[in-house]
Formats: sequence, C-alpha cells, structure tokens
Amino acid sequence: MKTVEEHLGTVLSGVRELPPFQQQLMDAHGSALCEDVVAGFDLPLFDNSAMDGYAVRFEDVASATETNPVVLPVVGDVPAGGTETHALAPGLALRIMTGAPIPHGADTVIPVEWTDGGVAKVAINHAPGDNRFIRRRGEDVVAGQLLVRAGTHLDAKQLAVLASVGRDEVWVRPRPRVVVLSTGSELREPGEQLGEGTIYDANSFALAAAAREAGAIAYRVGVVPDDEREFIRVLEDQLVRADVVVTSGGVSVGAYDIVKQVLSRLGTVEFTQVAMQPGMPQGFGVVGEDSTPIFTLPGNPVSAYVSFQVFVLPAIRKMLGVTPYILPTVMATATSGWRSSVGRRQYARVEYAVGEDGRARVTPVSGPGSHLVAGLARANALAVIPEGVHEVPEGATLEVMVLDS
Repeated sequence: MKTVEEHLGTVLSGVRELPPFQQQLMDAHGSALCEDVVAGFDLPLFDNSAMDGYAVRFEDVASATETNPVVLPVVGDVPAGGTETHALAPGLALRIMTGAPIPHGADTVIPVEWTDGGVAKVAINHAPGDNRFIRRRGEDVVAGQLLVRAGTHLDAKQLAVLASVGRDEVWVRPRPRVVVLSTGSELREPGEQLGEGTIYDANSFALAAAAREAGAIAYRVGVVPDDEREFIRVLEDQLVRADVVVTSGGVSVGAYDIVKQVLSRLGTVEFTQVAMQPGMPQGFGVVGEDSTPIFTLPGNPVSAYVSFQVFVLPAIRKMLGVTPYILPTVMATATSGWRSSVGRRQYARVEYAVGEDGRARVTPVSGPGSHLVAGLARANALAVIPEGVHEVPEGATLEVMVLDS
C-alpha cells in the first residue's frame, strides 16, 4: 500500500495552478489574487474631517467649557465631495461634514455634539484637548505600500481595500470547475421512492458542497448506474465543463465496480490502496483530450468525505493558487480512548472544542465504520492517528484537522 504522503504527492504533481485572467472586482470575490497590489496614492488622499462639526483653529477654542463657552461666527459650510477650496481666518468657524477636506488655516474639528449646533454663530462648550478629529493624509495607506499580496483569497475585506485605491479589475486565478458524480445502480435521488435494496445518494451532495466550500464551482451530476456505456457517456459529456472530475464508488474489487473497469483501460488513471482508514481504495489520473484530473473516491460516505479532505482539497487549493495546499493542523487532548488500525493512518471523527481553561480537546462522535454518516454530521474535526498506533488512550495528545471554523 502507498502512504498518504505518497498518494498526496502523486495528486499534487498531477494538478497545476489555473492560468490567471483579469476579472472585475466583484467577480473576483472568492478567487486567489495573482498579483501584488500596491497603492498608487496615499489613503486618505487629503486631510479630512472625522466628524460632523465645525472646523476651527485650536488656539481659538482651547479654553471652552460648559460654563464659559467660546462663541465664534460661522462663515460657511464645507460639504463632503465639494470642489470649492476653503480657508479659515482666526476667530472664525466653518461648518464641516464628515469626510470633507480640512480648510486651510484650520487645525481642529469640534464635533457638533460639543456645541449648540448654531448656523450663523456657534457656542462651543468643550475644549478639544489632544483629539483634533482630523484624518491625516496617508495615515491608513501611503503610496507604494503593499496592500494585498499575491495568493490571497479575496474576501469582502480585501475587496474593500482594493476598491478604496481605485482598482476595478485584478488578476486572479479562476475558481476550478469541479464535476461530481456518484456511481451505483442501488442509488436513488433524495425525494424518489426507495425500492428493495436501494439507498439515497449522499456522496454527490457532500462532495459538491465540500468543493464549493473549498472555493471551487461545483456541478453535481448525480447518480450514474453501474453501466459502462452510461458511465462513459456521462463522463465525456461532463469533460467539456470540468477542470476536475470527482467520482465516488466503483473503485474496489467488485464485479460491478465499473469506474475502475472503464478507467483502467485508458491507462491514465492509477488505482491504488492507501494506508488509511477510512478511504483505502483510491484512484487518480487524467482523462480526456485536455488531460483533466480525475479523482475516483470510495463509495462509503465517510470514506468519500475523508478522502476529499485529505486529497482533493489540497489539489483544489493548488489550482486556486492558495497556500498552504494542506490545511494546518492543531493539537488537542483526547477526552476518551479508542482503538485504531495498526498499519493505517486513521482519521477519526471527533468533536473539537476549546474549554474555558484554553485547552483544546477532542471527543469521538461515532465508531470507525465508513458508513456511519450521522456520526460524520456531528463531527467538526478529524483526529489523525499515526499508522503505528493501535490504541489511543484517554489524555493522549493528538494531531487534529479542524473541519469547521
């Protein structure tokens, strides 16, 4: 059997980063940036008011109190977005709005809440102290500053700073298009009537959702029966829109494992046994004229999901240009013990939590069976048990893959 690292190495060497292209800012949301974005100007671009209030000279209002307010004539308004240049002489005030440029000669803004709100003249009843309520040019960003680094997964926060410096387009890697299909004549779509020996398809929903959560565009094809011609037809139809194909089922040693039978004849997909539990039977290679990567995952729901997290997720992250390809793990303490399979790396479904004492702990949520999908639904992490460990004692320190933020 291959080790997890060996099979993962095969996978990562078999996929490449998708070529970048220029996208409108909103369309780039969720994609990986392919350029360093540097500010072309200072932000703020000019000194401006942090409050609605009155622009004044500090020396004119330094003595203001509630019992002895300073009264100044108001000689005009400075609106935000206005194009007129304003100047302020000593002993006067200008009414100013948030974001408006600071008039020449003014060095302080008095919030309207510290005044009587006057229009022709204003009574100021609070001295400004050290807080002048002015946003200084360049206090957020200076020209030439690196704002967003290449490889960053663009979310709402990054879009805000890119828009703030006037970028309407950026170079990003496209989100990979992942086609997901389940094989098995026993499978039925949710909502259909079950017959003797049939079950509902859960895998394609779980895998398509996981691909979407990884940042990909997911196309759930649904169920393909155990028929070689039908599998070939569906696969060929889907390759025109796929950057990656993910199948589940049909990869073991059964007489009706048609995925393995069909793809083995192509000679471009390697089927192997990986020393892991769950998820031992794995397949990976390329298909079609464009050498589209294909993952053939086992059919049991937990096996398929764990295989996705261990192998498919890093591949999607590489295609997106997002690093690290393999998500970081954390350490946690086992609250109870369980047995593991010697010679295989176990990915145990656990509930991960951090207590009031700051210590991270994991609790198993189900047995090791790869069909126990209800236990998978309760898990928010996978505890990684090394191949040489036969038993996990209570209190053991474990490496943990956190699935949910």
